[in-house]
Amino acid sequence: MLIVLTGIDGSGKTTAAHALVDSARAEGRSALLLSNHAARRRMSLLSMRYGWKVAPRVADFIETGVRLFNVLVNHARARQFDGLVVMDRHLHCQLALRQASGLQRGRLLPWLLEKLPAADLHMHFDADPTVAHERVTARGTDQETVADLRAFRDAYRSLPEFDDFVVVDANGEPDEVMAQVNRMMAAKVSVGA
Repeated sequence: MLIVLTGIDGSGKTTAAHALVDSARAEGRSALLLSNHAARRRMSLLSMRYGWKVAPRVADFIETGVRLFNVLVNHARARQFDGLVVMDRHLHCQLALRQASGLQRGRLLPWLLEKLPAADLHMHFDADPTVAHERVTARGTDQETVADLRAFRDAYRSLPEFDDFVVVDANGEPDEVMAQVNRMMAAKVSVGA
């Protein structure tokens, strides 16, 4: 089973991804966590440290290259794995980032989304930007503004693929969010059985 998790920074998708894999392994099932990062956090930290201002098109070029590499490698790994595969982020994230930055969608990423194996379940972690901002600030590893997070959230919601996502209310505590995730997974398994 392939599960993809998306959402804005601070929505809790990485925490949920780890919890899903840990829970499956605790039950004796095979599970694999694959991260499709885009080096965005690292670029943000370097920009802050050295006072660089990276142009949106340059940032997108770098992020798209890194994310594309990770997605393709991780789909190859997922194809070889027998068990639960959880992907933290996907190409949809880059499409939403492009939208939020005022860049065009392009052709390559949508084409690849059609060609790559579809997720059995795509859960989108929808968090209020102010809640997400508090979480990002608390972890202290990167910086996002509420305005940027709001634009990112709006961009996700404007994606043509958004209607196919199962939306998780990610504003609650981690155990509340995981209860939703577990119900959604159970519903998917019972439908597929």
